[in-house]
Amino acid sequence: MKFQIKRERLLASTMIAGFALAGLAAPAMAQTTPAPAEQEQTSQLGDVVVTGSRIRQPNLTTTSPVTQVTGEDIDVQGVTRVEDLVTQLPQAFAAQNSTVSNGASGTATVSLRNLGSSRTLVLIDGKRMGYGSPQDDAADLNQIPGQLVERVEVLTGGASAVYGSDAIAGVVNFIMRRDFEGIEIDAQYGFNQHNNDYDGVGNLRNVIAGRAATNPSQFQLPDDNVTTGFSREVNLLMGVSTPDGKGNITAYAGYRKNNKVLGRDYDYSACSLGAPAAATPNDFQCAGSGTSFPGQFTDFSNYAYTVDANGNFIPYVGARDAYNFGPLNYYQRPDERYTLGAFGHYDVNDKVELYTQLMFSDYSTIAQIAPSGNFFGEFADGFRTTDGSSTIRCNNPLLSAQQRGAIGCTAADITAGAAKDMYIGRRNVEGGGRQSDIRFQSYRGVVGARGDLNDAWSYDLTAQYSRAQYTNIYRNEFSNTRLARALDVVTDPVSGQPVCSSVVAGIDADCVPYNIFRSGGVTQEALDYLQVPLLATGWTTQQVVSGSLTADLGVYGVKSPWATRGVQTAFGAEYRRDSLDLTPDVSFTSGDGAGQGGPTLGLNGANQVYDVFAEAQIPIAEGMAFADQLSIDLAYRHSEYELGGGTDSWKIGGDWAPVPSVRFRASAQRAVRAPNVIELFTAQGFNLFDLDADPCDKNVAASYAGDAACIGSNPWQVTLAQATSTGISSPAGQYNFLQGGNTALTPEESDTLTLGVVFTPEFLPGFNLTLDYFDIQIDNLISSIGAQNSLDACYTAGLAAACANIQRNSNGQLWIGTGNVVDLNTNIGGLSTSGLDVAANYRLDMADFGVDGAGTLAFTMVGTWLQSLETDTGLGFDNSKYDCAGYYANQCGVPNPEWRHRLRVDWGTPIEGLNLAGTWRYYGGSEIAVLGDDGSLGNSPAARIDREFDAINYFDLAATWQARDNVSVRMGVNNVFDTDPPLSYSVGTTGNNNTYPQLYNAMGRYVFFGVTANF
Repeated sequence: MKFQIKRERLLASTMIAGFALAGLAAPAMAQTTPAPAEQEQTSQLGDVVVTGSRIRQPNLTTTSPVTQVTGEDIDVQGVTRVEDLVTQLPQAFAAQNSTVSNGASGTATVSLRNLGSSRTLVLIDGKRMGYGSPQDDAADLNQIPGQLVERVEVLTGGASAVYGSDAIAGVVNFIMRRDFEGIEIDAQYGFNQHNNDYDGVGNLRNVIAGRAATNPSQFQLPDDNVTTGFSREVNLLMGVSTPDGKGNITAYAGYRKNNKVLGRDYDYSACSLGAPAAATPNDFQCAGSGTSFPGQFTDFSNYAYTVDANGNFIPYVGARDAYNFGPLNYYQRPDERYTLGAFGHYDVNDKVELYTQLMFSDYSTIAQIAPSGNFFGEFADGFRTTDGSSTIRCNNPLLSAQQRGAIGCTAADITAGAAKDMYIGRRNVEGGGRQSDIRFQSYRGVVGARGDLNDAWSYDLTAQYSRAQYTNIYRNEFSNTRLARALDVVTDPVSGQPVCSSVVAGIDADCVPYNIFRSGGVTQEALDYLQVPLLATGWTTQQVVSGSLTADLGVYGVKSPWATRGVQTAFGAEYRRDSLDLTPDVSFTSGDGAGQGGPTLGLNGANQVYDVFAEAQIPIAEGMAFADQLSIDLAYRHSEYELGGGTDSWKIGGDWAPVPSVRFRASAQRAVRAPNVIELFTAQGFNLFDLDADPCDKNVAASYAGDAACIGSNPWQVTLAQATSTGISSPAGQYNFLQGGNTALTPEESDTLTLGVVFTPEFLPGFNLTLDYFDIQIDNLISSIGAQNSLDACYTAGLAAACANIQRNSNGQLWIGTGNVVDLNTNIGGLSTSGLDVAANYRLDMADFGVDGAGTLAFTMVGTWLQSLETDTGLGFDNSKYDCAGYYANQCGVPNPEWRHRLRVDWGTPIEGLNLAGTWRYYGGSEIAVLGDDGSLGNSPAARIDREFDAINYFDLAATWQARDNVSVRMGVNNVFDTDPPLSYSVGTTGNNNTYPQLYNAMGRYVFFGVTANF
């Protein structure tokens, strides 16, 4: 029997030690912040390591503010995506997430302080994550298994001196569960439910009903009660420890699937909004895209037609014929994810602990937007033109006699096959929406050793590797090359039937005529010919090797005479290499995709950095009158980038508690961030920006820049005829800009100041309050000027350099073909933000207040007052600086409420095992941004119906019940009152379907049920 026990112990110890030595593993545990109950078990010193420092601390209060959410919050909110929980914090803003369809990268990212996801560092147990995608330099939170998260610590005071310069805005650190024993199975099911009874501004339901009466194929009110977006998730957690307690393996596996949510399911997104007509100033219009169905046929000068049911050209009227592109957009992308991994650690002896982690995820999602088609392609005689022209021959047999006459074809023109100007905007409704099928396979691992060398010295050595494999299959897209051929049709001299001229000429024997000139003329054979899949593949890798030493110099007598603790220090070195590759196929790189806007070129590059760093914490006084705690924190980091040169970051912080119940803290930090691989090397290609109207559209008097600026012969100017035409402005409010990297980028510099106070009054046990002021200033910002800002600088201020970036097509447009605004990466003036964070917690037993048998109450509140969010384009004009605090859209994008908070109340009921929770989420109002000459943004007409977004309140309820010792169940409803989101016709591509679902709950109530069983 003794031999058997020893053999089992030896087997378990050998397995765990072997696992800890496995070459590929992930984040180390050395820098976790334990829950309060675990603090005394963390190390032999009884101290803890807090996010933002490598030095062990005697408590969880640091000189930089840290906000925490827990695994319990994940259960109470019912989230299946961890980013949805993080972005509920008022300091965090969603960047890429599941609500993005147009421009989706497929990743889930977070942007602290709205300074950009590139400036937010994401860690797992104190170790950084790599790029999420070859097109996105931010970490992908889809890789993180929610069930394994113990808590999330969000440090928002900047931490570049500790972790590197990409922590300018702060750090999101996911602390994972460890030392788990047994088996845990968790399952959850959820769905969205919404009552379609929108009664906000714009009289929208009546507007849609009116359009449905004349165009039912595109306009319909959805069902009164909608249930959609079903989600399900199953997770398995298994853990075993060695009998001697020296090691543990914790393994996990998970599956998640979320269904799609379409815009057409909601009354407030059943049509794409447009500005009210003059006759109905209080009603939104259902606007849309000029690339319509059954099509728009125009020369942008003399005529614009569509096709009626009889195959005749009739005048195109935008208010009647524009394509309603919103309903097919995904409000929520469908996704499917598999996760698998394991954590392990083993104490070889009292000085060496080996640790390792393996993480794998397989994630796929589909982003759908409106169908592709002919987006006024510039075609002539079966080829794409280079001069911006587009023509059709009068003898094209697809044209009827009436249609030929309508575009000015005479009998002589028909005989001669004369060419007439014609641009065609026609949706491929027969083929369905464009779908970007995005897939990631991600691997991540760390192997390391750590331990205490003696009473003073500790070490941590780590090697880390991560890789994300990327595939994007773009479906239901038209080929421009094939489209040009399919529209260039002649009469077959043999059969007398319409045939592509490329077939007759022997250029393309597979070509099939695309007959869009009569109802029902498009055949499946034509679709099979025109539709081509586009493919892009790529990968990202990150390699990190780091080593650090921490020391308690107090062991050697290095300490203040007024302090009990000695000087603490940490120092070390790190090597990191980030590399990526993006390889699009020829359809992408040639710009052959009709709905792509232009070419998507490949990208390949790498950058490596060598860092040295040091920290010190110097206790000055402890346990004295007016100095219960007084200390100084110092940190420094020097980085040498292969591309970008050397940078230095530093921090100085102070912590003063005159009495145990009041603590003041302050820190000042400097960081220098070098440009990353994507910012340096991204190939140039078209993207979209949002604008209500072209500034040279004379039909829109409110935004017209004037004849002197707009009318002329310069490349950025238009003719008077073009300025007054109906085609100069995009009906969808979307315009082209040329984006791309810039190898001449220089590092950006940031200065961060935080001032805070922490109250833990002795007269109110269980209560604490923190107030933290923040001020972050980034100079020489790595960004772009912004296409809107370039337009304003040219037409308002006459800046020649800005005018040179405006490249109109031959018809004076910026939204069709080659028309665009050049907006490449550059260093602009800067970006800054300031405000105040408030956090409060209070826990009480009702019996202490004389209410016996009523259980316990816990209150948790976190809020942020945004004082400023200022951009400086660096152009030097009065309106080159503008402050987006309290504004949305145009230059400001997603709303930036001046006040946001999240308040949660937990009631531990007297019923054994039953807990109830209620959450109040508040988002303050915001106003649409309209930039004035003086830099002010509140210049929208007072009568504009979407001028202001009202404050939004969301209320969530949840219950958890420990049904048995090993079984707990939960259920909840988020957005209990089914509050509708605010709407605007200026949302554009920064939001989705008339609102901002990355901020507001746009899909109604979310109902969820879950169960957890432990064995």
